[in-house]
Amino acid sequence: MGDLAQSAEVLPPEATGLIGRRQEVSQARRLLRQSRLVTLTGTGGIGKTRLALCVGAGVCRSFPDGVRVVDLAQLRDESLIAEAVVEALGIRDVSSRTALAVLQDHLVRMRLLLILDNCEHLLEGCAELVGRLLEVAPGLRILATSRQSLGVIGEALLEVPGLSVPDLDRPLRLRSLARVEAVRLFTERAASVAADFRLTEATARSVAQICRHLEGIPLAIELAAARMRTLPPEELLELLEDRFTLLVDGSEGAMPRHRTLRATIDWSHDLCSSQERLLWSRLSVFSGSFDLEAAEEICSTRGIPRAEVLDLITNLVDKSILLSLGPCTPTRRYRLLETLRQYGQEQLAASGTAETLRERHCVWYKRLAEEIEAESNGPDQQNWLAHVHADLANYRAALDHSLSRPGDARNALAIAADLWAFWLAAGAFTEARRWLDRALVQEAQDSPQRAKALWVLGWFMAEQGDTALALQVLAQARDVADRVGDRMAQAWVTTCTAQAVLFHGDVEGAVGLHNEGMEKHRALHDPMGTSLALIGLAYAASLHGDPRAAGFAEQLLAHSEEIGNPWVHSYGLWIMGQELRRQGRMSEALGLFRESLRFQREFGDRLGTAYCIETLAWGAGDEGDHEQAAQLLGLAQSLWRSVGASVSRYGHILPLHEHYAAQARKALGDAAYLKAFAQGEALPLEAAYTFGEDRAPSAGSPGPVPVDRR
Repeated sequence: MGDLAQSAEVLPPEATGLIGRRQEVSQARRLLRQSRLVTLTGTGGIGKTRLALCVGAGVCRSFPDGVRVVDLAQLRDESLIAEAVVEALGIRDVSSRTALAVLQDHLVRMRLLLILDNCEHLLEGCAELVGRLLEVAPGLRILATSRQSLGVIGEALLEVPGLSVPDLDRPLRLRSLARVEAVRLFTERAASVAADFRLTEATARSVAQICRHLEGIPLAIELAAARMRTLPPEELLELLEDRFTLLVDGSEGAMPRHRTLRATIDWSHDLCSSQERLLWSRLSVFSGSFDLEAAEEICSTRGIPRAEVLDLITNLVDKSILLSLGPCTPTRRYRLLETLRQYGQEQLAASGTAETLRERHCVWYKRLAEEIEAESNGPDQQNWLAHVHADLANYRAALDHSLSRPGDARNALAIAADLWAFWLAAGAFTEARRWLDRALVQEAQDSPQRAKALWVLGWFMAEQGDTALALQVLAQARDVADRVGDRMAQAWVTTCTAQAVLFHGDVEGAVGLHNEGMEKHRALHDPMGTSLALIGLAYAASLHGDPRAAGFAEQLLAHSEEIGNPWVHSYGLWIMGQELRRQGRMSEALGLFRESLRFQREFGDRLGTAYCIETLAWGAGDEGDHEQAAQLLGLAQSLWRSVGASVSRYGHILPLHEHYAAQARKALGDAAYLKAFAQGEALPLEAAYTFGEDRAPSAGSPGPVPVDRR
């Protein structure tokens, strides 16, 4: 399945939308040259994130391995910080190593800037991770944003001030006023909501006083400017002055910035309609972003009819309470800024409905996980999986909520298990195992949910090379499935056990079990189970030299076309190509391998690509092109390593790998073999998809070498 890791383009549009801040940008860049950890501190809404993104965009050329942004606002569990960084770096690791170990290994030779945004609620975990990474990765620089310092040795701090504000003790000249940072921001945002707004002699003093009252806090200015759609500047100023006069009780001096922002948010909240205030609080139940359908389902209860949710969301976007993230795949999404989300959570808690909303949130994402599992095997597979990726923070929140409530762990079992296709596509095997382990400990009673969670857990254990443990867990899954009479779970246990047996090196046993699993899935009309059982059956049969292998591969190709799943089709092409290679028909096999690689490239499936390149190496060895075989083995090694895997983990291909490696080494000699292997190992990922495209089989090439597959 596809690799859902983030692409190399990591800086969002906000990186180019900064107003002013020239001095702060210069200071931050200077500190980054002097220190490997720079933390931007300041009150909420002061603009730390936007400043960090601007700095990152400005220094990206100094970091050959790029700039990566990790938004931690949506996380509540410190144990997931390392996983969030793994996601941002685009690492797809299927090993059983911890995320920290994966990061340390990945970053050790890189020159990269990592932006950790919104660290304040995870200070201890962030400090520990940052310290561990900086110890092993000399080319790593970290730019953090937090309301307080991380407390790591060597940390350089830059307190982010408010934007520059007008000096009201001097005459206000329009041209110079328009250059003041706070005024520029207000004017730009006001014009975006009120097309006829202009900074004029008539509006200048009111605008200047508004910006002065708001102390140059960007979020406060944006909230105030959003009201220009319905209020002229002088009325807006009057309302603000009334609010702030009450807060300072007539005392001298300005309020602290956090009180200024709080007062502005309170004021903006009061100006919302009762329904808008209610929706604001309810939307705070989401972690990260959300789409309209989720908002309608979860938030349309007493006081808010479903049909009115869209209009209310539009109103909150117009008031700068809610961000519209624009059209994206698969749907338009929205997000509350973290400061406004926290405010909404306060209102939700005060209303006494927080638990009800969290429960509705959990039920929705549980139902969505069920639907996505049912739909993730068809032609829209990539869209469905992308939908999960966009909502991953919400699934994590739903899992946390279920595991925090006594007796509710069965919901967590269902969510974590139903997301198995996503965990597989994202390479997030370790995270999947963590959620499943936690839920299985809390929910030990026999049920279909427990049976499914056990076979999913066993499958990921096998995929990570823990085959002995996987077989134990799958045996438990079989017992539970038998006791509750769950035929679907029984079929999946058979297929997963076949995979574990295959990885353990028992190819003949895997053929029998995969065949049994395929028949069970077909009887239950389970297309995904049938797909995976057929993949395993055709592959194991080909490795075993079973004469039925080509027929199984043909069935797999026909099945993939019937269900419209290109990922399954890519494996059918690869296995059919392997069978043709085994028969000595390398010219035909090459065409299928290339077509399979085209699909693998589209899906970003590095594990599947590694299998395909490994098989191409065997084909080159069959043809007597031992130099290319060595290069392809080196490239395959690089691919295995890029996903945290190795040939030694897969007992079903290890004998063939060792045979062709030894054959090439003998033909070339140690020095030439190692040179060719190193050349292949050093090739970029893109080479995997183009290697051998212009290569024609040599005339008179030998047929396949018999290999003892016992």
